[in-house]
Amino acid sequence: MAQYSTRIIGAPNTLEHRVYTEQNGAVVSPFHDIPLFADQANSILNMIVEVPRWTNAKMEISKEETFNPIKQDVKRGKLRFVRNCFPHHGYIWNYGAFPQTWEDPHHTHAETKAKGDNDPLDVCEIGEQIGYVGQVKQVKVLGIMALLDEGETDWKVIVVDIQDPLAGRLNDIEDVERHLPGLIRATNEWFRIYKIPDGKPENAFAFSGEAKNKKYATEIIHECHEAWRRLIASEALAKTPSYDLSIYNLTVDGSPLQVKKTDQTYTSLPPDSRKPPAPIDPTISKWQVTFLCLHLRALSFSRFYISSVQV
Repeated sequence: MAQYSTRIIGAPNTLEHRVYTEQNGAVVSPFHDIPLFADQANSILNMIVEVPRWTNAKMEISKEETFNPIKQDVKRGKLRFVRNCFPHHGYIWNYGAFPQTWEDPHHTHAETKAKGDNDPLDVCEIGEQIGYVGQVKQVKVLGIMALLDEGETDWKVIVVDIQDPLAGRLNDIEDVERHLPGLIRATNEWFRIYKIPDGKPENAFAFSGEAKNKKYATEIIHECHEAWRRLIASEALAKTPSYDLSIYNLTVDGSPLQVKKTDQTYTSLPPDSRKPPAPIDPTISKWQVTFLCLHLRALSFSRFYISSVQV
C-alpha cells in the first residue's frame, strides 16, 4: 500500500495553518489523488483523518484551495472549535473523509429527500488508536448514518481501522453494538447536540436516527465515488455562483486539470514551515452542559432540548 506523509504549514490554531498530503515527498490531493480503495478485492478503503479523537479544532479538507490541504474551518473570521458537550470530549472518533467521493449538491437522495452537502463523504473511525491530522488510514466499512444538516444530506460512514484489535470481529453495524455497546447511541447524540452551544437547534437524522448496515453504506459510497468521477472529469460543475471547487490533481489520467510537477500550479506550493501550536481560548476546554429531558431512554432515546450552559 502507498505510504503517505504530511507537509505542515505554520502553527496549528492559526488562520495560516495548512496540512498538505505527500506521497514519496510529492504533494498530492487528498480529495482527488489518494485512491478510494486501498484493496478493492478485500473491501479495504483509504480514509483521511481530519480531526483526531478527543480534539476540538474543526479541521477539514479545503475543497477550494489548490491540492486541497487540510485547514481549520473559519466562521466570521474566527477559527471554529467543537465544544465539549458533556459527557463527550471533542470528537469521539477519528473523524475524516473518504478520498475520491463527493456529495453532489445538485442530487436529491430518494430516501433522505435532501441534496448532498457538497463535501467529500464523512467518516467516523471507531478504533482505539488516536490518529493525527492528515493521516491516511486503511479501514473497513461497518455502517452509515444520515444526518440532515441545515437541509442537506450529510452522510456519516462508520468504519474501523483494519489494524485495530477488534477489526476481525467488526464486520457490520450490529457488531458495533455487540462489541462496543453504546457507541452508536453516543454517535447519534453527539451529532444531534454538538451545535447547540453555538446557539443552533438540535440536528435531525433521516431514518429516525437508525444506523444503516454495511451493504447500504457501500451503496452510498459507490454513489458518491461516481459523483466525484463526474466532478473530476468536468461532467459535473466544479464552479457555480455558490461554490468553486479545486480539481487540480497529479494522478487522475484524462482529467482536465491534471498537472505535472513542473507546472507553476504545483511548483508554487509552499514548503514545510511547521511551528508549535498557537495558544487557544481556554474556554474551548470547558464542559458545555446541555440539559435534555429524556423519555424512554432505553427504548427510543428521544429527548427535548431545554437550554445550554457553560461550567
